[in-house]
Amino acid sequence: MKKKRVVVGMSGGVDSSVAAYLLKQEGYDVIGVFMKNWDDTNDDGVCTATEDYEDVKRVANQLGIPYYSVNFEKEYWDRVFTYFMDELKRGRTPNPDVLCNTEIKFKAFVDYALSLDADYIATGHYARIRRENGQVTLLRGKDLNKDQTYFLSQLTEKHLAKVLFPLGELTKDEVRKIAKELNLVTANKKDSTGICFIGERNFKRFLKNFLPAQPGEIRSLDGEVLGTHDGLMYYTIGQRKGLGIGGKGTGEPWYVVDKDLENNVLLVAQGKNHPALFSTGLIASNISFINGDVRPHTFACTAKFRYRQEDQKVTVHVRPNGTALVEFEKPVKAVTPGQVAVFYDNDVCLGSAVIDEVIKMDAANATIAS
Repeated sequence: MKKKRVVVGMSGGVDSSVAAYLLKQEGYDVIGVFMKNWDDTNDDGVCTATEDYEDVKRVANQLGIPYYSVNFEKEYWDRVFTYFMDELKRGRTPNPDVLCNTEIKFKAFVDYALSLDADYIATGHYARIRRENGQVTLLRGKDLNKDQTYFLSQLTEKHLAKVLFPLGELTKDEVRKIAKELNLVTANKKDSTGICFIGERNFKRFLKNFLPAQPGEIRSLDGEVLGTHDGLMYYTIGQRKGLGIGGKGTGEPWYVVDKDLENNVLLVAQGKNHPALFSTGLIASNISFINGDVRPHTFACTAKFRYRQEDQKVTVHVRPNGTALVEFEKPVKAVTPGQVAVFYDNDVCLGSAVIDEVIKMDAANATIAS
């Protein structure tokens, strides 16, 4: 009987290396594919993609599986990076890693894998898939500290139908242990951090290559000019570091609370629990439910408004115009336009929407949920 073929997206990291090993152990015909999504040179002039591909080759040779490299730089630029730049110009804080999964890893990559006659595709994501009664459901990974369903939340059943997540039932420590026992060259490799195409590089320096900086004033909510900013695109709601205005007023740290795009002003307030940092709800668009139901309706669930945030209890009202009103049970800090609101029913990831605007907490009603 012919083995089922699985094409594994291999990044050169420990997670995808172990994913490929586990699938081979399960008896699949495994092919490793490295995706080059960005013409990537770090601040030291080293092309990290070249280094990562060398690690893919070494692991594939250790495991005895064939491997290929595919270039998605054009697709990435057209489908992910231009969106990222457009959102920054609008003063928002986008999450390109969510879009990268939707458009590249589970669209362009799937198309390529099918050209290799794949029965399934697999990645090293920490997530699980449940298949029952003809329905495909996305579940959080067993290791809640590493769960990556936040980044997969714009996928649909169609995306997930042919997907395997071999690491879903494992913790990160267990994955590292397997890699060390196998003496894989990636066993001790550091996890990648930061936005996928920026990596460890300086964010401001990188962006200056693509968007002209427009310095402006930093003002308090009372209108006092406290300093100057380097460009609104470099700042996000709730940011404390890098403002250069410490020690004034009450002496407490200053936090970014809003952006006045029309006047190019960065608005700040003092104190980590300042009411201007909190919101009681949001308006979102681009709603995507994994199992497809986008009809107008109301439901209670939990939500995350950024990766690694604790779940927040919310009520979601899907409206006839395709937007959603999300009401919070308790005020939530630093909810940011451009980010993704991801909805959960216990371990089930229901889907997500892009945050368009936040409903600020009434300053006169300043009881904060810590």
